[in-house]
Amino acid sequence: MTVSRRTFLGGIAAGTALSLATPSLVRAQETRTLRLGIVTPPGHPWNNAALKVGEGLKAETNGRLSLSVFPAGQLGNEAAMLQQMQSGALDLGWIMTAELGSRIPAIAAINAPWVVDSTARVAKLVREPVAMKLLDVLPAETGTVGLAWGITTMRVVFSAKEIAGLDDINGMKLRINTTPAYRDFYQLLGAAPTPIPTPAVFDAMSNGQVDGLEADLDFSWNQRFDKVSKTMLKMNAIFMPCVALASGRAWQTLSAADREIITRLTKAALDEQIDATVANEPALLEKFAGAGIPIKDITVTDASRIIAEYDKIWLPKAPVLAELRKVGATL
Repeated sequence: MTVSRRTFLGGIAAGTALSLATPSLVRAQETRTLRLGIVTPPGHPWNNAALKVGEGLKAETNGRLSLSVFPAGQLGNEAAMLQQMQSGALDLGWIMTAELGSRIPAIAAINAPWVVDSTARVAKLVREPVAMKLLDVLPAETGTVGLAWGITTMRVVFSAKEIAGLDDINGMKLRINTTPAYRDFYQLLGAAPTPIPTPAVFDAMSNGQVDGLEADLDFSWNQRFDKVSKTMLKMNAIFMPCVALASGRAWQTLSAADREIITRLTKAALDEQIDATVANEPALLEKFAGAGIPIKDITVTDASRIIAEYDKIWLPKAPVLAELRKVGATL
């Protein structure tokens, strides 16, 4: 079920008034609608997975529990949704590691370049114990509980001019996600990271405000960045997962049995999403190729030098990066 911000806020107000006026009636009420916020638009694989969680929750509890999904940042950006989860106003949020990593360096470590070098290996990495262990810090750091990982494809770079490879990124004004993990990587490549709000990215490429951008394949095809680009570089370097979070305050109000159901359904839906992302990647690449944009697979001869410089910045802040690299090398 997808609902609007107005419906959400109205529901809070109505629920508050009811609890004040007739607390015994509220306690006796067995049904409950949980609220989930997400910034990606309807139709995105993460949104589809969230809806699947809602279907399973309603079925397994015979309608006692249901889920309302608020897509496309209807409840605000991810920082706002984290605040809502901390207060208990929002039950669940699927938040990208860009936001979490800006607060928690250990989470940002998974965004480091060349921890893995393919979407198939991303799918394996987020299921490894080291990745699941990253979520252990969330209750203390954010007041949330991490339930599962979701993934996108490896990030690609689109250029407004024809370029040959990685060396040509040097000097480019490149629109990136604002997470420090990405900023440091692209600065090491000589780019000038340029943050631009997502809705403005297409126009920024069209009018020359930026020379290029980086994003995952699903989002890029949805936005048709190929129409304002001359070259697509398959970087095979970084990716942007999300974490399915539960509000710590809301979590405490649920029974152990209900927590188990929500966790299990969330993990199952995102496991399916992870596998589908790997399976669908070739079809997405075919779409871009069919659109006429040259796709160049990057081979990095000096990746070890870039990794060493990057890790010099990040290992002191996130020692777990060493373990992530060690595990990633085995996948």
